[in-house]
Amino acid sequence: MHVDVAPSAAVGQAGGVLLTETVRSTGLDQALSAALAPWRRPLAQHDPGKILLDLALTLALGGDCLTDVATVRAEPEVYGLVASDPTISRLLTLLARDVDAAERAINTARRQARETAWALAGQHAPNHAVTAKNPLVIDLDATLVTSHSEKEDARATFKKGFGFHPLLAFADHGEGGAGEMLACLLRPGNAGSNTAADHKTVIREALSQAGLGGRPGKKVLIRIDGAGSTKKTLEELARRRVSYSVEYTLPGNTPELYRIIPEHIWEPAYDPDGTPREGADVAELTGLMDLAQWPKGMRVIVRRERPHPGAQLRFEDVDGYRLTAFATNTARGPLADLEVRHRRRARCEDRIRAAKDSGLRNLPLKSFAQNRIWCQIVALASEITAWMGLLSLPDSPARRWEPKRQRLRLFQTAATIARHARTRILHLTDRSRWAPIVQAAHARLCALPAPAG
Repeated sequence: MHVDVAPSAAVGQAGGVLLTETVRSTGLDQALSAALAPWRRPLAQHDPGKILLDLALTLALGGDCLTDVATVRAEPEVYGLVASDPTISRLLTLLARDVDAAERAINTARRQARETAWALAGQHAPNHAVTAKNPLVIDLDATLVTSHSEKEDARATFKKGFGFHPLLAFADHGEGGAGEMLACLLRPGNAGSNTAADHKTVIREALSQAGLGGRPGKKVLIRIDGAGSTKKTLEELARRRVSYSVEYTLPGNTPELYRIIPEHIWEPAYDPDGTPREGADVAELTGLMDLAQWPKGMRVIVRRERPHPGAQLRFEDVDGYRLTAFATNTARGPLADLEVRHRRRARCEDRIRAAKDSGLRNLPLKSFAQNRIWCQIVALASEITAWMGLLSLPDSPARRWEPKRQRLRLFQTAATIARHARTRILHLTDRSRWAPIVQAAHARLCALPAPAG
């Protein structure tokens, strides 16, 4: 086979039209353009909002640094005109000079687009008909991001690494979908896992992005791992009147408490599918503990389970059982159901893995302020991808595919561009097994009403 480089009507990332159409249908492009208007210089050719969107699309397509925007720049028929690398660099430097104001502007645009996306999604939206029994679920978790060079505020981490320790919040789309990033608080690597002030900041921003007000009540459920089981964090959750389910650190006298619980009190624990889990039980410890200093209405539920074969036993294991607990203010419902609901917080780990696969694995810029803007671009990439699945693939298994699989099967679909009767036509290759999915998803997005403005 002879290989050369020649002019061609071929498009390499043709499936990316699903992302650009999602941006159009949610009005994210208009919202970002309006929010970042103060940063647009006179006579500038490129809009700051379009530049950030091009970077977000680059991350959604698999890029992880600024120069990867060349992939998008190479396809102007699909992604439009893309700014040069120096122009992009100057904009990020400009935004970093007043990073607090820039973050507020970007967050405002994200909130407006999210409201549109969830309204268009109807019954598939995570906030559809939310009640105390069917709440909007927000998961918080922190992760470590390794830095391979001396970047501003990169510090040694508690796992003896070096880098950053961002705290993130995601809206869970449930079993039918994945999730979308609501907030990302960039922190130095030595930031504490259980810093209540940081949790308060992320909770406030996540609730703002969800659009349900600062005190939404029990129709919002916030789940956090053990880092959130501080009195100040739980008091913040109680003050905002949300439901919470937070991993709880058992006290030192747990063996004595365990042996007080009558055997008939223990109830079978469930697997996520609702079937009893062999060797696992749940019971409530609330009445056996002094919780006077904790928020009113807090319950502590403990789970016992035999470690799986081959697992190393721990000093805190009691009578051969591994004990874990969580705190919640949900007053009703079987203990096993509440425990399964809490364990589904593990889906947050999938959301973090997807975020790291979409630009969060490496913070490429030198200054801390610039990397804060980069985290906003990562959030945009997360949201565009999530909204694409929410709006165009609501009932399809493809909505649950992680970024790597979406890129391989959808976004990297090959095509050619033709023109007929003043219309551009994107001919997807019929050799792709998943091209019909792209075509159907694009048709669904095009059928959505155009945003106002």
